[in-house]
Amino acid sequence: MHILIVEDESAIRQELRLLLENALYRVTALDDFTNVPEQVLSCGPDLVLLDLNLPGESGFDICTRIRASSEVPIIFVTSRTDSMDELTGLMKGGDDYITKPFQAPILLAHIAAVLKRAAREGTEVTKLTHKGAELDIARGSLSFCGQVVELTKNELKIMHYLFLNKEKIVSRANLIEYLWDNQVFIDDNTLSVNMTRIRAKLEQAGMHDFIRTKRGMGYSI
Repeated sequence: MHILIVEDESAIRQELRLLLENALYRVTALDDFTNVPEQVLSCGPDLVLLDLNLPGESGFDICTRIRASSEVPIIFVTSRTDSMDELTGLMKGGDDYITKPFQAPILLAHIAAVLKRAAREGTEVTKLTHKGAELDIARGSLSFCGQVVELTKNELKIMHYLFLNKEKIVSRANLIEYLWDNQVFIDDNTLSVNMTRIRAKLEQAGMHDFIRTKRGMGYSI
């Protein structure tokens, strides 16, 4: 496995390099912090350790630019301990957030967990079918009788969970918990708005009553 380190403090950069090499990872450590997203993409690592306080662009901005074209796992490793920074990092597309000073065994455990999760997601089925409808996760769309509905990220995550639990009743609480686990941070009101939009799109595609509401219980397809 190839890990790329983006850390401007040379002592910490060297510490991370030695730690990872001793754990038998292949390691690249940047010492030039211009055009970091381009360097990340050209290296093609399996995981990125990304500091927040960098010369030039912040780690948040770099993560956003990487996410525009790559799903490479990103772990923020930073001295910033504010909970809002951690939330921002996850919402920007980070996979984990570790604060300095870190304990080596804990950091290695987090790296292993993120790599394992990424490998599992890479083998997941990208198309699911139910009642003549096909959910294409890779394209972010739902098709039915030749009609294709484009879904937003939130809408796709909601439909994905419903397809995974087809013929079952999914409570609103379980749906929101699933979305949070997958870095989609919505509350009960936002869920209602998304469900209304999804229903409208399905109606346009001729999928009347595809999502059924079980009053006081949740949703089912």
